[in-house]
Amino acid sequence: MVRHYYLSDDLDELEQVEKELLSKGFTTPQLHVLSENDADVQLHHLHEVESVLKKDVVHSTEVGFAVGVVGAILVLVVAYLMNWTASAAGWMPFIFLSIVVLGFCTWEGGFIGIQRPNVEFERFQSMLKEGKHIFFVDADRDQETTLNKLMTRHPKLIIEGVGEATPAWVVRSQEKYHKFMKSMP
Repeated sequence: MVRHYYLSDDLDELEQVEKELLSKGFTTPQLHVLSENDADVQLHHLHEVESVLKKDVVHSTEVGFAVGVVGAILVLVVAYLMNWTASAAGWMPFIFLSIVVLGFCTWEGGFIGIQRPNVEFERFQSMLKEGKHIFFVDADRDQETTLNKLMTRHPKLIIEGVGEATPAWVVRSQEKYHKFMKSMP
């Protein structure tokens, strides 16, 4: 899948585009609107970006985890090289310490990520502060032609480029979840 970004300041037009895309076989998990004004996005029944995904929590947690793994290994290597494991306590305190280091670094990475915008959306921050909205579509290769044809009918939408999309299996899982939730009483 490929993610296509479009810039707009008209939520009514974005609502129309979303309806047209849904009628052409796109699904709700493929369509998102990134905006500073979430209330208006909801008012227009658009699929907004979830709050947690607007922040860099996932990416920063992964970085924190990687740092934590290095730190945990470093604790174990130093304990071994300094021969501290030969004491009566053995390896157990150092294994526990390495788990604590791993957990702390992972937590701290996520904590830092809560305070920063998502790295995927950093380039749009100035536009969002101006009151504009970013509409993005995750399209399969076979949907590219349909998307391009439809977007030519909406010249007010400014193409802002492409990027890495949500993996197809995640989008399909979200579709199945939504269908399941609608079928439940």
